[in-house]
Amino acid sequence: MAVTQQEIENRLWDAADELRVAMPEAQYSSVVFPLMFWKYLSDTWEYRHHEFLVENGSLTGLSAEEAHEIEYRDYQQFEIPSIHLGTLQRRRALWSAVLATIAQPGLGQRVRASLQAIETANPGKFSRLFGSMTWAAEEVLSGEVLAAVMRAMDRTPKMHEGNMSHDVLGGAYEYLLKRFSDGSGTRAGQFFTPREVVELIVEILDPKGRESVYDPTCGSGGMLIASASLLKARGGRGYSLALYGQEAVQDTAGVARMNLFMHNLTQFKVEVGDTLKDPRFTNPDGSVKQFDVIVANPPYSLKWKPWTTDPRARGGVAPQSTADWAFVQHMIASMDPEKGRAGVVLPNGVLFRGGQEGAIRQWVIDEDLLEAVIGLPANLFYNTTIPTSILVFRARGTKIDERKNGVIFIDASKRFAKGKNRNVLTKGDIATTVAAYHSLLEPDGTVRAHDGSDAPVAQFVSTSEIAANGYDLNISRYIKQVTTEEADLPTLIKEYNASRAERQQTEQHMLATLAGAGIEGFDD
Repeated sequence: MAVTQQEIENRLWDAADELRVAMPEAQYSSVVFPLMFWKYLSDTWEYRHHEFLVENGSLTGLSAEEAHEIEYRDYQQFEIPSIHLGTLQRRRALWSAVLATIAQPGLGQRVRASLQAIETANPGKFSRLFGSMTWAAEEVLSGEVLAAVMRAMDRTPKMHEGNMSHDVLGGAYEYLLKRFSDGSGTRAGQFFTPREVVELIVEILDPKGRESVYDPTCGSGGMLIASASLLKARGGRGYSLALYGQEAVQDTAGVARMNLFMHNLTQFKVEVGDTLKDPRFTNPDGSVKQFDVIVANPPYSLKWKPWTTDPRARGGVAPQSTADWAFVQHMIASMDPEKGRAGVVLPNGVLFRGGQEGAIRQWVIDEDLLEAVIGLPANLFYNTTIPTSILVFRARGTKIDERKNGVIFIDASKRFAKGKNRNVLTKGDIATTVAAYHSLLEPDGTVRAHDGSDAPVAQFVSTSEIAANGYDLNISRYIKQVTTEEADLPTLIKEYNASRAERQQTEQHMLATLAGAGIEGFDD
């Protein structure tokens, strides 16, 4: 019987919930994701090992070496090695093997040894995948709690292709990411961008089959996965994309790698390092590698050590106090010159701050690299309540003719629904904003969506007009919203005066009643 999405999600959350006695919810991911991925690898390996045994009979006439060669050539995609060779404790580093010893002391040590053995046996795929694994120490997570988590997770249906699709499995991983983020407060912003924001950026950039997609601050890998998912939803082959990501935090990079594998995306490279200081995707001459599509939600207003000599510093060097424009410069340098495009979420301050940032912004506009500025609602993200914008860039000379020598501004700041902890973009909000981005311009440069009074308004503004405004990109400077309330101001004033008179009459009656009862001292 097929496994439902809700069933696996409920079981996995039950396992995570066993950690409530040991650590804050913000730390659950460091334990649950490695265990979940280990179970996935083990279930998959055992499923394919069974297929190998069934289809090859009793292996009569084959040596152990020959059987191993056939199995790993035709059936397995990774190795689960045997550990403690030559001892009585010899076993394979499988979930089921350790689960059988769950009541014995030293459970954390055995779990850690198994995960490290899998990393070592698969250096090309799983090097440093499971992170530091500090949680495996008894003083951090007791054997009793770890055993409870593993028992609860073992009640999850088998995580292999014969029992559940990768859509279900990847969806369950995404469910946990969001659930952990909802309970983590601002810390969630370090690795998780709300999926509806990701979807909006990816819809605008529109990745095509066999293109390369790069995220220089990839977090949990959501933008890379969304690119493949969108292509698949449109009838393409999501797995044909070449996916690249860099992440500064090693444990978060591991979360991204596991996330990609869970979604059955194996054509990827996720590197660990500071993108501004040490970009890991480079050419032999040291220049940064270039990609077709670049997506990012970098850390906002990050303090950094500015470049002294770096070819990425076109137009100037961002100040030490904020690296926002340095990330933009890196993304511009990483765009393929023929069809490169990039989308990045940044705080609205990048639109108007002066000094060194203003100089970079002027260079970007004069070079005609900025295609669009899309204003988003406030309080969309876990790590900040401030309003943000999506900036869309295209390689020099690749804009369509009607958008050359200017920028299209889209105000989508009123397009949201209120959620429990933050505002959210609905499917309709995303569709309307994307439609505004793709709309043809009127002769005067305006575009107005027609699905409601709060629909995004778009305006194309020439480079010369932006220059006349000191290269200020503040959306309100170019889009003047005319609300229905402003249009009917006389009616609003009349209603206010009537309400005020009614309130005054009620107060006079109350004071008279109180005075009649001998209660005085109120101001009239």
